Amino acid sequence: MTLGEAISSGFQNYVNFTGRAARSEFWYWVLFNLIVEVVTGVIDYIAFPGTVVSPFSSLASLALLLPNLAVAARRLHDTDRSGWFLLLAFIPLIGIIILIVWWCQQGSAGPNRFGPDPLAVAPTPAHRPA
Repeated sequence: MTLGEAISSGFQNYVNFTGRAARSEFWYWVLFNLIVEVVTGVIDYIAFPGTVVSPFSSLASLALLLPNLAVAARRLHDTDRSGWFLLLAFIPLIGIIILIVWWCQQGSAGPNRFGPDPLAVAPTPAHRPA
């Protein structure tokens, strides 16, 4: 999956907490978020110099909150874990470290209880068994 496909998928599935997300989809989405936060931070710095006001960054964070949660939950589903494990983030330091390790792991091969493998290639008509 490319960066553009990951961004498109993130917004198309912005409230879809079912299914699975491949590592590339998740990490490209994280990269997109980082870029958005840096750009909005620079805009805030230019528009409101010398203050702590950051309306553009705040609006961007709010707009990306649900898509962030959804893609993170789908990434956990790819490793055959419940999206409820996102609550580990509330445990200082240890929780986020555990989540990052899980997000970096390869997803389970083949279908799991959360759906088909997002990296599985559907057979083309020429390659289907007779």
